[in-house]
Amino acid sequence: MPQMSKVELYAAIRRDHRAGMKMRELERKHNVSWRTVKKAVDSVWPEPRKKPPPRPTALDPYKPVIDEMLRTDLDAPRKQRHTITRIFHRLVEEHGADVSYPMVRRYVSDRKPEILAASGKGPVEAFVPQTHLPGHEAEVDFGDVTVRLAGELVTCYLFSLRLSYSGKAVHRVFASCGQEAFFEGHVHALRTLGGVPRSKIRYDNLKSAVAQVLGLSRARVETDRWIAFRSHFTIESFYCRPGIEGAHEKGGVEGMTGYFRRNHFTPVPEVDSLAELNEMVDQWDLHDGHRRIGSRPRTVDEYFAVEQPLLMPLPQEPFETGRLFTPPTGRSRTR
Repeated sequence: MPQMSKVELYAAIRRDHRAGMKMRELERKHNVSWRTVKKAVDSVWPEPRKKPPPRPTALDPYKPVIDEMLRTDLDAPRKQRHTITRIFHRLVEEHGADVSYPMVRRYVSDRKPEILAASGKGPVEAFVPQTHLPGHEAEVDFGDVTVRLAGELVTCYLFSLRLSYSGKAVHRVFASCGQEAFFEGHVHALRTLGGVPRSKIRYDNLKSAVAQVLGLSRARVETDRWIAFRSHFTIESFYCRPGIEGAHEKGGVEGMTGYFRRNHFTPVPEVDSLAELNEMVDQWDLHDGHRRIGSRPRTVDEYFAVEQPLLMPLPQEPFETGRLFTPPTGRSRTR
């Protein structure tokens, strides 16, 4: 099992502390000192430290060779395709590679599905309708909208957070879709809803949250600020697959964004400020609570009345969504 980062360790300690574990229990479970537990409980942020640059591996020069073997297999007879063992032996015998078998196996396991998908020969997939328990799941999306702002036609970004069971959605318009807007959208939505989903929130692979997508798996390297933010609000993140397949995994909020754009941003709204526009958005959200989704017998707000008491409570302390920068001081040099 890969070692978790310090931010992830802090998040795990804070989660267990909220669940009622005592300080000494946290020390034993996470195999850390009392000082580390105290720091994690007091702050979502560990002390900054320099990270060493990633080290190259002995396999790096041979990855293009492996890729070519896997591409050759696309048109080869099924019983005459490369196994991992055969790839390993060819690297050693034909190229003199000084690599280990587990190293080759890990790379082939990650790379082979990518090459299959790129060739259009991946497995055929079917879709199963989703069902959701009240208070357990939500979905998040960013969509662009055009607004006439202070007389000028500009592109803004619509943040949407939608509860999966009731369909209750909260929106916010921002000038950008950067990390600060991503955080502020969450804070506004969770405060409006009065709680946090108990199970998970589904996301695209937004740069605000994801630093790296690891192959075609669900594993992600998350940004430190996002780990700290979701630890603060006890958010469990679930990342959809890249591309059109991932859009089907959070189709509720994708459809909601389109509905909201068609019904409330057509014709293009004319406002003097984003604050004025977001006041209108709040009223549109209230209005949409009275509608019925599809053939459902009750309104969104009636389903939300069942769901809202089941959400987890919000934390007492606030989270700083902005970023602080210290500008350099001293006399500037001129040439």
